Amino acid sequence: MPATDPTVLSLAPVLLALVISISLRNVIFGLFVGLFVGVLMIEGPALLGGASLMVRDYLVPQVTDSYNAGVLVLLGFIGGFVALMERSGGGGAFAAKVTRFITTKARLQISAWIGGIVIFFSDLGTPLIVGPTFRPMADHLRVSRAKLAWIIDSTASPVAILVPFIGWGVYIMSLLEQQFTALELEQTDFQALIAALPFQFYAWLAVLSIPLLALTGVEFGPMARVERRAELHGLTPEEAAASQSLTSSGEQPDKARASFIWLPLLVLFAVLLWTLVPLGFPFGRVSGADFRAGLSTAYLSAAGALILLMAWTGAQRFMKSVQVYLDGMSRMLQVAVMLLLAWAMGDMTAALGGDAYVARLAAENAAAWALPVMIFLVSCCISFATGSSWGTFAIMFPLALPAAVAIDAPLYVCIGAVLSGGLFGDHCSPISETTILSSTGAGCDAFEHFQTQLPYALANGVLCLGGFVLAGLTASAWTLALLLPLQIAALLLYGRLRGAHRSSSASAMR
Repeated sequence: MPATDPTVLSLAPVLLALVISISLRNVIFGLFVGLFVGVLMIEGPALLGGASLMVRDYLVPQVTDSYNAGVLVLLGFIGGFVALMERSGGGGAFAAKVTRFITTKARLQISAWIGGIVIFFSDLGTPLIVGPTFRPMADHLRVSRAKLAWIIDSTASPVAILVPFIGWGVYIMSLLEQQFTALELEQTDFQALIAALPFQFYAWLAVLSIPLLALTGVEFGPMARVERRAELHGLTPEEAAASQSLTSSGEQPDKARASFIWLPLLVLFAVLLWTLVPLGFPFGRVSGADFRAGLSTAYLSAAGALILLMAWTGAQRFMKSVQVYLDGMSRMLQVAVMLLLAWAMGDMTAALGGDAYVARLAAENAAAWALPVMIFLVSCCISFATGSSWGTFAIMFPLALPAAVAIDAPLYVCIGAVLSGGLFGDHCSPISETTILSSTGAGCDAFEHFQTQLPYALANGVLCLGGFVLAGLTASAWTLALLLPLQIAALLLYGRLRGAHRSSSASAMR
């Protein structure tokens, strides 16, 4: 199919990948089938020949590309470091240091929130480190397990997506770089991700809603009912039984220390600054190759420091730590495969003219200010259905960014809309990996966690809709500064109305 005259059929592989991803809840398989069908549309309906061409012309070039190879190497280093941090037991030891200060429900919730922020390096590690650490204290203070699961879930992915130098940021930048090259844009992927940070409305609202609710004591929806049940009756029989079988994320050293968390992170930041500051970071432009090399060096140095520290303290044998590191690197294989397929899918979509078709469609039918809202809504629907924000990013960026450039919509707002929509849908989805892990770490029923968290997520999602309308009109990063007071005002107003309702009900009873 010639790319010079693209039609709706140019989007057939992307739509097929989307349908398969949603129906089978497997983004990798969906991307693979979509890529293969796209190759057949370009090269002709020969199955074996198409498979050979897909490998030779679309997959292998992604691996041999220097940028992509650097991303894959960096992901391996990140995976090994995260595995070491999770298995070191440092997260639990760090949290244990602050337990003596936790005497009220508000302090417990804020402490769990801080713990989730500290474990920013792993969205999947947060539930299995913070959950078991704070669960006994939550039971003692009669904070519901569902409330703890919501706190964990709201500091896992929402925190990770705001940090540009961990796995989330590297993955997102790799998708952005491909589109910037195709669209011949001059800014780097790192600059774009930093510029889009103020427009990641959902992540900011989700993270900041925890201390707001903890300090105001406001609850609504099914969470209010569950909190009252915990206050009156404590654990349910099911939760008590689950406590006997819950374990943390694998075998951890008996001599775990809080320094296993802060010292490697200190090394990571120091090495990163040592390698990048002479190149102009963070104010000057640093090439993607130098940035990835600096990050790789920093993660490798931090992992080495943690391995030596655990060996020196006797917490874990040297070779045992090395094996944990290698196992962690292998855990990134699925992410690497998803990235390879996403890169290849982007090239194939461009070859079919799908990006040009979407750009033309947007130019003819969409106002520039409305595009971010449309992107947000589509992204959240895809993410909710698939339970995968990363898969949503891979599908949406090749469609959203060409459309934004074609109609001169605010680019960074559109990037934020993809990220916010993907995260929002993932946060609401009952099949999301973090949803399942958060309920496991907190020791509550998975459906109860989904049910109690959904109204909180929807409330923030509504604010995001308004935010993207305003940001689409103004392209101003100060939009976030308006959303946060609105979030506070809404909570306080609801709390006051609920208090007035309770007072009137009590008077009527008397």
